[in-house]
Amino acid sequence: MKRILVTGASGFVGRALVAELANVGHSVRAAMRQPADVFPRSVEVIAVSDLTRPVEWRALLRNVEVVVHLAGIAHAGAEIAEETYERVNRLATAELANAAKAIGINHLVFMSSIRAQSGPTSSGVMCETDAPRPTDAYGRSKLAAEDAVRAAGVPFTILRPVLIYGPGVKGNFARLMELARKPWLLPLGLCRNRRSLLARRNLIDAIHLTLASPAAKNETYIVADPAPLTLSEIVTALRAGEGRRAGLLPVPPALIALASSALGRTEEWQRLGGMLVADPGKLIRAGWEPATDTRAGLAALAHASSPR
Repeated sequence: MKRILVTGASGFVGRALVAELANVGHSVRAAMRQPADVFPRSVEVIAVSDLTRPVEWRALLRNVEVVVHLAGIAHAGAEIAEETYERVNRLATAELANAAKAIGINHLVFMSSIRAQSGPTSSGVMCETDAPRPTDAYGRSKLAAEDAVRAAGVPFTILRPVLIYGPGVKGNFARLMELARKPWLLPLGLCRNRRSLLARRNLIDAIHLTLASPAAKNETYIVADPAPLTLSEIVTALRAGEGRRAGLLPVPPALIALASSALGRTEEWQRLGGMLVADPGKLIRAGWEPATDTRAGLAALAHASSPR
């Protein structure tokens, strides 16, 4: 069993991860901005200042062997200044990695993003050997943070997840679920663009693997469910989870894109209507066995989230 610091412990991934790590016997220190009594009693909960200000990482790292760094701005948004991404995602990660190296941490697992490698769409199937081409401040900050982790010299694993879904999900996927929950027909029947998604359960299993496998050190992995789905298949699976028919109209995606542009929602449509397929083959070859099938996972999520 390991002594593990998890940053961003109150987040969508962090809360589930901390509870699991503690339940399997690891000694866990959960760093979060607003400490709350949400974890098993064995978890040491500690307050951390907003990452827009310097953090005393060495104090947090005392008596720790492994760090799972989840904290940061986890989405792209035009309302967030590039300098904020730089401070929170890149500089805070660099400071943590340098402190981890100085104090002798055995392993730093850094949660990056597929957006360090690509924009909201990609013309081909992405793998780790592709040259990174982020298209916005969020993606650039994540890529710069990856470079800072590698440069620090601490043993690391970098994970690049695609869009994550699971109970309590927020952001883009929550909005898609809300759309699918509407009672009316949706014009998505011809949306055959494939999108890679990632069950939170599968991501946590990937983290478990990287913590247990010495071969995962100093590696970068894409994390995605093995089978990408089209947008129409995603909505169909969500509606099936509520016991409903797909209810999709055969409207050409070009018309939807045109309407989205007229409404000033071009980028939002790209995140839904564009292709983004990521190959998790490297992680699978390293021993990752994703337990959640995407269609079944989406249906189960919609069923659990459906108003009773």
